[in-house]
Amino acid sequence: MPDNPQALPGRAFALSGQYLIALEGRDAAAFAQAQFMNDVKSLADGHWQWNGWLTPKGRVIALFALLRLSEQKVWLLLPDADAAAMAQSLKRFVFRSKVAIDLREDWVIEGRHSAPEHANRAKIGGDEASGLELDFSGDGGARSLRIVPAGAKAEEDAAALARWTLADLRHGLPRLPASQAEQWTPQQLSLERLSAFSVKKGCYPGQEIVARTHFLGKAKRGLVLFESPAEVAAGAEVRGEAAVLGSVASTADAEAMHLALAVLPLDRPEGPASIDGHAVIEQTLLAGLER
Repeated sequence: MPDNPQALPGRAFALSGQYLIALEGRDAAAFAQAQFMNDVKSLADGHWQWNGWLTPKGRVIALFALLRLSEQKVWLLLPDADAAAMAQSLKRFVFRSKVAIDLREDWVIEGRHSAPEHANRAKIGGDEASGLELDFSGDGGARSLRIVPAGAKAEEDAAALARWTLADLRHGLPRLPASQAEQWTPQQLSLERLSAFSVKKGCYPGQEIVARTHFLGKAKRGLVLFESPAEVAAGAEVRGEAAVLGSVASTADAEAMHLALAVLPLDRPEGPASIDGHAVIEQTLLAGLER
């Protein structure tokens, strides 16, 4: 049975807190290629990828789904970052590029805990007239996301939304609150699991740090998923038997289930771990959400 009897598997619910930024114009794809950490140039029209925007020091400002609708139309689906602030920040880098950057509040985001009707893996389904569909399915089960006109907004469903966020964390998709923005490199967040960054595409902000870490084999930390008996706050310390191991980057809660994604050393001593004095259990990250 679903956590919420009303949250039927195929029932649409609002993915509150997710917003759309549109990059449109002759240089839309080229601008995205120059600014973001994944290879937009090699992405086919009508497909999407995980991508992100980094500081010059290689820290993740925002992680998002990038939809390449055409050379002249690229959409960013932001689940956590302040979309209005990010749109304004991106505009500072337009210079002579022919691209308009806008927060599109005429579109809203909804989810379903069921298989997509038209999308498949990285291939976008639907159309701009009725809505676009993304396949968010992974080893943890089928999910689909739709970007629809604001007038068609689905109802709020807190239980279904919480289950969605839990599924993100189980698949190693960090949901970064403001306190965790600009704190972690892509490798520290294990974003290679999602095929979310490129070390070969050429220059972009933070590229030197990302490439150096990759080619010199100096990634020393990565994501670990824990289940806790109590709610956990982002930024909380993860302790081993004798010392602090790292800290929590992302959390999710649904009724009695509490998950935390923590950044810890890849080579760490075996033994029990705790967060805020509570013993936590390490869980295996699920695969299948890479695009």
